[in-house]
Amino acid sequence: MKIAIIGTGYVGLVVGTGFAESGHWVTCVDRDTERIDALRKGNVPIYEPGLEELIIRNIEEERLTFETDIGNAVADKLVIFLCVDTPKGEDGSPDTGSVFEAAEAIGKGLTGYGIVVVKSTCPIGTTEKVREVIGKATSHPFDVVANPEFLREGSAVDDFMRPDRIIVGCDDVRVVEIMRELYAPYLRTGKPFLTMGIRSAELSKYAVNSMLAARISLMNELANIAEAYEADISEIREALMSDSRLGSTYLFPGLGFGGACLAKDVIAAAHLARRRDVPCPVLEGITETNRRQQQNFVSRILAFYGDAISEKKVALWGASFKPRTDDLRGAPALYIIDALLEAGASVSVYDPVSTKKLAAIYGDRISLAPKMYTCLEGADGLAIATEWREFHYPDFERMGSMMREKVIFDGRNLFSPKSMAELGFRYFSIGRSST
Repeated sequence: MKIAIIGTGYVGLVVGTGFAESGHWVTCVDRDTERIDALRKGNVPIYEPGLEELIIRNIEEERLTFETDIGNAVADKLVIFLCVDTPKGEDGSPDTGSVFEAAEAIGKGLTGYGIVVVKSTCPIGTTEKVREVIGKATSHPFDVVANPEFLREGSAVDDFMRPDRIIVGCDDVRVVEIMRELYAPYLRTGKPFLTMGIRSAELSKYAVNSMLAARISLMNELANIAEAYEADISEIREALMSDSRLGSTYLFPGLGFGGACLAKDVIAAAHLARRRDVPCPVLEGITETNRRQQQNFVSRILAFYGDAISEKKVALWGASFKPRTDDLRGAPALYIIDALLEAGASVSVYDPVSTKKLAAIYGDRISLAPKMYTCLEGADGLAIATEWREFHYPDFERMGSMMREKVIFDGRNLFSPKSMAELGFRYFSIGRSST
């Protein structure tokens, strides 16, 4: 099957490469010429485990090509996926301008029948509007489908190849069957292929992300209560995990959620509610709870050092919003860095993959360490913002010998408070009594 992918961000690259890996002929298009030139050479502009190898292999097999002209990309293609970004607008709603701009270009580029699949996360009604825009730009027959993505950065390739489910919003049975055939190789283990109305499919992405974000936020509130009463959220978490109604995922207290999806989608879902005067106090409160969690963490650091913070060096382990990605969008680490710099502290940061992006943001305002232990030289404290695996079992003796003060502010609860006390560290975590 011939497929076009509009947009080469996280979603577009993973989706396009995933389909190419299954034997389809895929053309990915983006108006960023430098990005396309790099991709043609096999240089992937994002860090996503396993993606670069797949892209290079499918380029060599001539199943995956890259283009800057949408008209050329969509010509003679049966299925066209819209995977452009929808950033948060000023009022909290997603900015769908790029979606409609791409839709118009698709309409002008059609040379025959095509199925246009909206995979970008868009508010209710967007797919119908895409149908209108394309219809004004072409005389060729076409159909539109809402097909939300559920890819997690850091495991996006695996999520595409082994999805929990595929959701297709469409009002034409024949188109649904083509989509079912397209996704069949990824559903061989029996995971569901769910068909529904277009508007239900559009809202499903916001519903899932809002539910996950609420779970994280509630867990953080419970952690704060536990700490206030000298209980241990790690023990409480075991009680929650053992309840079959809850399961074990998204029950880790910490700095809250970051990234480009959860925060934006929760705000967008709340915006949808306000537009129809639907009261949603829980949904509205998720964003505030998430923001407050990061504030509390920074306040703890500032309170510990007091006015002397301006004379201190704080090391930071981890910058990306979660492990296995170099994405800094919405990363709690950025809030921490900004607050420490504003307070006058010097900041040294180590992250395994996001050094270049940090340098682009902060320049020489922070020190970027090449290794995790180098980051600790002369530090008065260590803050942990991302739970990269290499941070879980460090050499504490080496750490203590390199730091001026043996103080750790752990935003991811990687270590045991009891063990830290025995090693002579002042240790502060989330939802557990400090030593």
